[in-house]
Amino acid sequence: MDIHEYQAKEILSNFGVGIAPGALAYSPEQAAYRARELGGERWVVKAQVHAGGRGKAGGVKICSSDTEIQSVTEEMFGQKLVTHQTGPEGKGIYRVYVEAAVPIAREIYLGFVLDRGSQRVMIVASAEGGMEIEEISENRPESIVRATVEPAVGLQDFQCREIAFALGVSPKLVPQMVRTLQGCYRAFRELDATMVEVNPLVITSDDRILALDAKMTFDNNALFRHPQVAELRDKSQEDPRESRAADGGLSYVGLDGNIGCIVNGAGLAMATMDTIKLAGGEPANFLDIGGGATPERVAKAFRLVMSDKNVQAVLVNIFAGINRCDWVAEGVVKVLRENPVDVPVVVRLAGTNVEEGQKIIAQSGLPLIRATTLNEAAERIVAAWRSDTNRNANLKVV
Repeated sequence: MDIHEYQAKEILSNFGVGIAPGALAYSPEQAAYRARELGGERWVVKAQVHAGGRGKAGGVKICSSDTEIQSVTEEMFGQKLVTHQTGPEGKGIYRVYVEAAVPIAREIYLGFVLDRGSQRVMIVASAEGGMEIEEISENRPESIVRATVEPAVGLQDFQCREIAFALGVSPKLVPQMVRTLQGCYRAFRELDATMVEVNPLVITSDDRILALDAKMTFDNNALFRHPQVAELRDKSQEDPRESRAADGGLSYVGLDGNIGCIVNGAGLAMATMDTIKLAGGEPANFLDIGGGATPERVAKAFRLVMSDKNVQAVLVNIFAGINRCDWVAEGVVKVLRENPVDVPVVVRLAGTNVEEGQKIIAQSGLPLIRATTLNEAAERIVAAWRSDTNRNANLKVV
């Protein structure tokens, strides 16, 4: 789960990381009022959306008066901010963060991620802050500093000092840098985050180290342990299909193709999508119904997949262990009888109660295409999609 910049900063601040004074606003008038409350002569107004690249897209503005803040935010509110991370559809701006401008002497990149290779938390830092890590890696790879944290002992102060010196932080600021690194690591570890990024981490001309921008991503499976984090979820920033799926206890990932995939298990989802691509098709999504899915749950999953207007064919691929093939078949038949669709549907069932499931599909009277193996299912759904697409194209020509 992603959260907003202002939320990440508040969390990091509670762990001892320095931040500039700032306040949240939900309207232009409130933004101007917040600036007067903060005081000073210059402020930075930042659109709060779950995406990077806001500055280049016009989502970050420097203002010199409360009147200018009101004018800038009147243009922001209600608009879609399109960055390289949002996709062409963009994300809506419904709140802004007004922050006091600080005198910046230099910028640093700082990130904490889970490294699969070492199976450790890895710290990635660079003296070239202000750019995306991909740009830094491409343009100045020699500037990147990496350190892994041994989980048995946690992040050690000597490691923080080594990072600080590698980044060229002056000796008098090293204690501040150590507190910053330790604060980020504690927030990452204690809240089950999967990513903490501070970019830029700035050193001001009056020798303060501040997180000027911050991102945090959390492990969804651990949110039940952190209700204070879970309540920070902002559905307005999420794919509405993924939000509806999550609310219904389903896992949905939207993609750019046209073949909908209903599966059970992330591994089978990956195999299904790979096999569809090998057969010449493009997955539109994958929806994991999980274990022990009831007919009602399967029907809900089917309706969710069909809510994507790009879906032109559906493959139901179930390898049932905890699940029951007859329940899955009942769900598919139920939803198609209640809401007939005009796209081809292939059903491949294997595992628990497969004979009963296949019997339900066969006796349903619905135009369902059956398959026995995964390869067969993928080939049949791609062939059916092509045939259906060609037929529709011919009808349009006629």
